[in-house]
Amino acid sequence: MSEHILEVRHLSKSFGSHDVLTDIDFTVNAGDVTSIIGASGSGKSTLLRCINLLETPTGGEILYHGRSVTGANVNAAEYRSHVGMVFQSFNLFNNMTVLENCMVGQIKVLHKKKEVARERALYYLEKVGMTPYINARPRQISGGQKQRVAIARALAMDPEVLLFDEPTSALDPEMVGEVLNVMRALASDGMTMLVVTHEMAFARDVSKKVVYMNNGVICEQGTPEEIFGAPQKQETRDFLSRFIGKSLE
Repeated sequence: MSEHILEVRHLSKSFGSHDVLTDIDFTVNAGDVTSIIGASGSGKSTLLRCINLLETPTGGEILYHGRSVTGANVNAAEYRSHVGMVFQSFNLFNNMTVLENCMVGQIKVLHKKKEVARERALYYLEKVGMTPYINARPRQISGGQKQRVAIARALAMDPEVLLFDEPTSALDPEMVGEVLNVMRALASDGMTMLVVTHEMAFARDVSKKVVYMNNGVICEQGTPEEIFGAPQKQETRDFLSRFIGKSLE
């Protein structure tokens, strides 16, 4: 039986009088890839930001290995070293080289020695195919390359779970494939991943579980076969019908 690494229970998030998330419930098991799909504005990215404690939930709780991380005494930086995040807009430090970007978190947060941090950074940069660019700065590399560096940086922190917030949506179409290939390789290696994505073929082919969100609630969740092959809700069918014959080819 798979172990629940993350449990989201009755999570809600409001900004003023606007409810963005309502009564969200799901679990993330070790080694699973869970894709969160849905239209823009359905609350997907806010959910991920709550899980990573970049937003404070209004209600409910998030459990990491059975312990709540939504209380006042949680060390958010320490928790994020276990639950890493790859952002849509890369969030690299422009004044640092590719290699330095992948070392700084290890040194500042994990308190690793510089030599150890460098070795780990080089290992993961090689894994994502970015070794030739270790001395480049972010402005000197493409969007797809920046995102691969961001993935290497997250991996160098040795997270147990990686959260991806629409990691390909800021990329030119020809660069999407290179990032998805890295993510597919991570999935094959058994990395636990929670992915907010508009890439329906990735969600269908790589995920263990798919969560469809609509208007701040989970409308339906299940295996890719269930969600893409036999969705139960009309909203899910309507959403997926826009992609049939396009993204799912």
